[in-house]
Amino acid sequence: MAEEYDVVILGGGTGGYVAAIRASQLGLKTAIVEKGKLGGTCLHKGCIPSKALLRSAEVYATAKEADTFGVMINDVKLDFTRVQERKEKIVEGLHKGVQHLMKQGKIDVFEGMGRILGPSIFSPMPGTVSVEMNNGEENPMLIPKNVIVATGSRPRTLPGLDIDGEFVLSSDEALELEKLPESMIIVGGGVIGIEWASMLSDFGVDITVIEYADRIVPTEDHEISKEMKRLMKKKGVKIITGAKVLPETIEKDSGVKIKAEIKGEQKEFSADQLLVSVGRQANTEGIGLENTDIVVEKGFIKVNKHMQTKESHIYAIGDVIGGLQLAHVASHEGISAVEHMANENPEPIDYSLVSKCIYSNPEIASVGLTENEAKEAGHNLKVGKFSFRAIGKALVYGESDGFVKIIADKDTNDILGVHMIGPHVTDMISEAGLAKVLDATPWEVAHTIHPHPSLSEAIGEAALAVDGKAIHS
Repeated sequence: MAEEYDVVILGGGTGGYVAAIRASQLGLKTAIVEKGKLGGTCLHKGCIPSKALLRSAEVYATAKEADTFGVMINDVKLDFTRVQERKEKIVEGLHKGVQHLMKQGKIDVFEGMGRILGPSIFSPMPGTVSVEMNNGEENPMLIPKNVIVATGSRPRTLPGLDIDGEFVLSSDEALELEKLPESMIIVGGGVIGIEWASMLSDFGVDITVIEYADRIVPTEDHEISKEMKRLMKKKGVKIITGAKVLPETIEKDSGVKIKAEIKGEQKEFSADQLLVSVGRQANTEGIGLENTDIVVEKGFIKVNKHMQTKESHIYAIGDVIGGLQLAHVASHEGISAVEHMANENPEPIDYSLVSKCIYSNPEIASVGLTENEAKEAGHNLKVGKFSFRAIGKALVYGESDGFVKIIADKDTNDILGVHMIGPHVTDMISEAGLAKVLDATPWEVAHTIHPHPSLSEAIGEAALAVDGKAIHS
């Protein structure tokens, strides 16, 4: 079977299915090829299931401290089987929603592995997609005018530190745990590692985080990293930084032991299980890139500002191109790619305007430059910071740790970056994101009247603090 399409999308994850919906809206005949489930990593192995677990952990931790709110709960218990059941119910509901959106948009979905073919009887250019169907049916040939590669990524590990699913886990295996271990070593103190450290610690697991860099969440502002380390330690999480894990020293028996080199000396760590959280690698294998002139650099597909590869009719988006490996970025890259191929002349994505979030407890959210990045870029800075301890709503919630930090250019008065750590900051960062899009000044943010009592008052106060005018400090 051969069928022509305006666009065929390899991968039905967040980037791929959003691109398909936008293509359908623009009247393009569209197909998705997905070997797993629609929704991809984000829906089934990342964003959604991990946040469901994080929410259960937060509720459990809050319940254990209910007496501080005057609510007496005797013998708080955790039923991890029901925690996992709740997670699966949420995921399945959203999965059905994505399936409905595909039917609504008249988007053809091929369940199988898609491979890009070179020039053939079907097309003089590379781009025909052969689909190896999951059900074993004959491979359909999809002949598109354009292709979008949205094949995503998978957990990366360290050489010699093989994932076995029993003692050594990636986030994929951790999401499917049937019971919680008593202790766990987490190799990697970045975004994913700290989310898991926060979650498992709130569930009562003894956690040790081993990070190679000199601080956890090293891509965040240095003051955010410092505060997160303090608050993780407050939970009882052990944080080891500047440590090089030595995979060749791993021992597995009734648990796992591994050594790390710290300041030239080796130290051994032991736990029931070990979680490897050292980033993600692109899924570029087996999709036929070798049949094209597409360039792959350092494991990621190279694209231009319009998401085009070296083959101008083949686009790539999301984790497979590297950069900010975030679901919301992939979605916007998909929309941008589709609008470009449809001659809608979209503005290229400005990645400096992308908000980044860490859904730990407390949460972290940021947009724009860190203080060190702004200094290195040559800006003359002024900085405002405001603590949640002076925010009434934070005290009402019983979550007053953390702060909002705003970095501005002293000469132009432009906001360069906004960084937050504290309660519900992932829901607050969009105000800062809009401020960046509109090239706002601290004065403009400060003169946005924030409702009282609300957590967002911290943003207004931090904006006032940039010029030394904070009211409640």
